[in-house]
Amino acid sequence: MADLPSSTPPERPAPDPWATLKAHTAARIALGRTGTSVPLREALAFRLAHAHARDAVYSVLETEKLLPEVARLNVPVCEVKSQAHDRQEYLQRPDLGRLLHEESSALLKNQLLREVDLAVILADGLSAAAVNEHAVPLLQRLLPKLHEAGLQLAPLVVATQARVAIGDEVGEALGAQLSLVLIGERPGLSSPRSLGAYFTYGPRPGLTDEARNCVSNIRPEGLNYDLAAERLFFLLHESLRRKLSGVQLKDGSQLLERF
Repeated sequence: MADLPSSTPPERPAPDPWATLKAHTAARIALGRTGTSVPLREALAFRLAHAHARDAVYSVLETEKLLPEVARLNVPVCEVKSQAHDRQEYLQRPDLGRLLHEESSALLKNQLLREVDLAVILADGLSAAAVNEHAVPLLQRLLPKLHEAGLQLAPLVVATQARVAIGDEVGEALGAQLSLVLIGERPGLSSPRSLGAYFTYGPRPGLTDEARNCVSNIRPEGLNYDLAAERLFFLLHESLRRKLSGVQLKDGSQLLERF
């Protein structure tokens, strides 16, 4: 009688040793290979992510939607623009994105207030899509904390074709002790819509990055709105209390949570 074929089940593939790490990061790791290249699926995913990043750079502030949402936060709003006339000039001339247009500068100086603690600026930066998506949810959590602490806020400013340093001129024009710029960060291949928050004590033109503090990667997949609002409130309060910002001001909020 002939021997029957073996019924031994096929061997299971070895578990992916990178699976645990992949579950905790959007970074491109362990892509595999097909011959001398990456698999087609990964190559297409890379091209799609690159396209999303390019789209973010050329995105625009949706002011028709953004302004009514900000107005519902019970803060006055005004619109300004930088000296960059369009997106192409903005990308080619970063210096112009740091300066207010003459008309905008005059508009803000006409609103000069006394004893203003904080000026908040929404700037498109390199990803207006990030501001469209994340700025209002963050402000909904941050502004009540600032009001409860008794801080006096200047009118909220929406700036187009703007870089971080435009907050220095805006803050000075409004007579604010502190300026806070919520701006779309440079898009990455895994985070094209990431919001950054930069604040400066004693804002005035000519300051450099060492005079500012930054809380970055604000988005649900990164630093979520609640944590970002808590961290910003702590840092803004400390900046006003100690009358400084930048390299001299450290984020001790996490240290305080340990005790």
